[in-house]
Amino acid sequence: MSVFLWLRKQEIIMTILNARNLSLAEVQRLFGLQKQYVDSFSPLLSLEPLTETEQQELIEIRDDFDRYLTAGKVSEGQVKFLVLAPLMRLAGFYRYPIEIILEEDIADIEVEDEDLTIKGRFDILAVTKAKQTKGNAFFWVLLIEAKNSQIDVITGLPQLLTYAYQSLERQASVWGLVTNGRSYQFVYIQQGNPSIYQIMPELNLMESQRMIELLQVLKAICQLSRSN
Repeated sequence: MSVFLWLRKQEIIMTILNARNLSLAEVQRLFGLQKQYVDSFSPLLSLEPLTETEQQELIEIRDDFDRYLTAGKVSEGQVKFLVLAPLMRLAGFYRYPIEIILEEDIADIEVEDEDLTIKGRFDILAVTKAKQTKGNAFFWVLLIEAKNSQIDVITGLPQLLTYAYQSLERQASVWGLVTNGRSYQFVYIQQGNPSIYQIMPELNLMESQRMIELLQVLKAICQLSRSN
């Protein structure tokens, strides 16, 4: 084999990883992400009181989920169908100009100086058709990673950050959410040098006050996308 062909062969050798297999430490190193903890959703979001109707529907969503949770493990698919779908409808994510995209492959993410390509498939993505980013792509409003009820939500954070990182090439920030149906971990990812992700207070569908705040946060993110 000639030296030229050998060098050419070496150029195309690249490690391919699945985002599901990355640790949080690896994601932070590969993408240069810095972690921050915050103790309030303010001033990023303005949380408004819920109506009595919204509170009643929220209780019904919780009770429906609790029946399945009491029976045993709730699968990832059931979490999406029983909890996420009705919560997002109630928060306004099904109304124009927002559009929901389900379970699509992310574009291959190539990491500079690492000979590394990362692949994966996100669960739920809400975009707004009223705002475009570089390359005429729609603005990402909220990226969601769902897990089954027996998995700690923090284990889904590396996947979520990997998928969200892709959007930072086109927009300055994006909201993310990891949930197992019961616990809800929101993160706010911002472009920068270094880029940062803020871990928000964890919310719980099974706790009355946290349940209300959960819907308030979802509504605020939805409304923010309409006003920007």
